This record gives sequence, C-alpha cells and structure tokens, in this order.
Amino acid sequence: MFAVIQTGGKQYTVAPGDEISVEKLEGKAGDNIVIEHVLMLGGDKGVTVGAPHVEGASVVAELVENARDKKIIVFKKRRRQNYRRKAGHRQWFSKLRISEILEPGAKKPAAKKAAPAKKADDADAKPAAKKAAPKKAATKKAASTTKSAAKKPAAKKAAPKKTAAKKPAAKKSED
Repeated sequence: MFAVIQTGGKQYTVAPGDEISVEKLEGKAGDNIVIEHVLMLGGDKGVTVGAPHVEGASVVAELVENARDKKIIVFKKRRRQNYRRKAGHRQWFSKLRISEILEPGAKKPAAKKAAPAKKADDADAKPAAKKAAPKKAATKKAASTTKSAAKKPAAKKAAPKKTAAKKPAAKKSED
C-alpha cells in the first residue's frame, strides 16, 4: 500500500517503513505524528484519489529526529560593480519513519497531529502584540494632545512667477 501526502507545502509518496525528510514539525524524537492531508491512496483494492483530500484517511509516522540540513551557500554578484555578498543557510527539517497508512473508516491511534512550526510561533507572537498595542495607543493619544497645543504654522507658499513683458516686433528696413 502507498499514499501521497502533503506536508510543509510539498507532496511525498510514502509506504510503510519509508523514512522521509520533511519541513520541520513540532515534537520530540519518538513522538507519533498523524498526517491527515492524504491526497491519494493506492493498494490491492485500487487507487483512491481525493478531491482535494481523501476523507478519513491518514498516515501515522514516528518522528525520528529534528535536525538542520547541510549548509547552502548564497552568493550574490553584480559584475563590474565590485559587488559580492556571501551568506550561508541551514534549513531545519524533520525525519519521519512511516508506521502505517490508515484507510477511511480505520481506527486511528491516539497521536499528535502534524502542525508546522510557523503556526505555533505565530500564536505566541500574537498575544504579545495585543498586550503591547493598548500601551502604544495610550501614548499616541497623549502625544497627539501635546502636538495640537504646540502646532507649527503652515509653511508659506512661494510667490507666483512674474511673466516677462513682450518686446515689440523688430521693424523691417526699407532698403
């Protein structure tokens, strides 16, 4: 049996026992992760294609490790401009071992759901922003009242340009 799953914005073809590297998922080594974004199932009974997902199907995987990939060198150059920039980047990834593929109607084991790390970080950042927002609003109100009391006069407009008087046309000579 095989399945096509989607996680981290990418699609993977998996079978029980496979090890795949995916975008980082939250969890510790040894945790079970249930991936419910199953796009297609294939096996002895034939192929089931979802629209867009196969309802009730899921893939159970064990999180082997969270690690960083090898370093990628980012080099930018603009020729003849003496412009060179070099930077490195190591992307986080999760290594998963596929335990089983559950068809629609099969009993699901109790496990954590797969969730991208970005969503958890955004949830932590939003409450902090909400707490800081009222303080800023209070300071803005106080600042606006002081600004209105000591308001500067508007800048003067430039004087309009004077148009030059036209000279009379030259007289023709009668030679």
